[in-house]
Amino acid sequence: MPYSMTAAEAARRLGVKQATLYAYVSRGVLGRGKVADGRSSLFDPDEVEQLARRGRPRRPAGAVDITVESAITEITADSLRFRGLDATRLAVTRTFEEVAELLWTGEFPRAQAVPPARAAAHAIWQATPAALAAGRAAQAALPAGTLPLERLQVIVPAMAATDSLRLQLDPSAVLAAARNLIAGMVDCLPAPPCSGSAPPGSAPPGSAPPGSALTNRTSATSFAPSASGVPIAGRLWSRLCDRRPAPELLRALSAALVLLADHELAASTLAARVAASVRADPYAVVGTGLGAMSGALHGGASLGAETLLAAARGSDDVPRVVGELLRRGEKVPGFGHFVYQGGDPRAVLLLGLLRRAAPKSGQLAVAEAVLAEVRRKSLPEPNIDFAVATLARVAGMVTGAGEAVFAVARTAGWIAHALEAYAGDGPLRPRAVYTGRPAVVDP
Repeated sequence: MPYSMTAAEAARRLGVKQATLYAYVSRGVLGRGKVADGRSSLFDPDEVEQLARRGRPRRPAGAVDITVESAITEITADSLRFRGLDATRLAVTRTFEEVAELLWTGEFPRAQAVPPARAAAHAIWQATPAALAAGRAAQAALPAGTLPLERLQVIVPAMAATDSLRLQLDPSAVLAAARNLIAGMVDCLPAPPCSGSAPPGSAPPGSAPPGSALTNRTSATSFAPSASGVPIAGRLWSRLCDRRPAPELLRALSAALVLLADHELAASTLAARVAASVRADPYAVVGTGLGAMSGALHGGASLGAETLLAAARGSDDVPRVVGELLRRGEKVPGFGHFVYQGGDPRAVLLLGLLRRAAPKSGQLAVAEAVLAEVRRKSLPEPNIDFAVATLARVAGMVTGAGEAVFAVARTAGWIAHALEAYAGDGPLRPRAVYTGRPAVVDP
């Protein structure tokens, strides 16, 4: 297909703004090519001409297009790229911290030799003592059984109150706040209660896998070590699972963090970006994102998938569990994606890592049985929510662990979008189409 018409030319021929042009692309109305540098879009003149003659495509009732130009993440029908790099490749070759820096700056961090005497000064992925104290105290006041995501929703504003420079929005200040924030979100979570000494990667015998919800312990032993030299993946593991991880499972958690780091303008990212466009501080941006991602149709979907997996007493019990779900008129959580029609590449990678990490896991057998039952019924392929829920079950993590993994990971993306919004012209302000009663003129 000869792509030779620039975006400006195509928009002018169609009589629309370039933002609307890109909305046509996202809806599949127009194809798009790119110039060699990958920064500019080109369009097929014949396709543009055909669309111009047909007239503007009509949107379904209730649909809305919100298009934002961004250099962070690109999604196609079968791939996900961060700054032009394949996210599934990054998930197995880079750490979460490296990918976060890539999203924020467009570059990987440069390795620097740091003398031991100055190591503390370079511990950038470390929350301040004041932030840790405030975050831990805030979450400790919550009732026993509070899920990790709900704890994170109170940890973030508590940490914000300790940062008197949080409204300093130049890039270097935002990056410092981001590292402080992500490290604090993880390190403020209490360690899960002990549930025995079962082998890594399996649920403790005689207990309800994967563990019970986080307890309200506040003693010094309730918080696992938060040394800044320990990667975020390892520190998060210690908050979600009471056993040392097998190396392969820890790599799977690290991969999950990378795969979930951003996903273009998902609902939570749009909400976070709107907040940033009106110059909300990074903590408020992340708080906004956390609120949106908690919805059952977004990040909360992993909790639904965890519940599904937990309901089966074993792989032989899966048909009953799935059948009952469908009889109630409910969808099977963790399956299908409106972008990845042929299957979510993030789920494919993460499930593959889990199969290699724990091939004999009973919890993995349950997940495989769910996959087989869903495919037997010709339902959609699994998405990342199902894969993360499977990770949580196989690793024996606490209930709601998938949501926590999603929240910590996506914070990197929210900050990346905030940085773009801070550099933008002003508020992101969609308009409503009024459908209420006509204006009433007073007699």
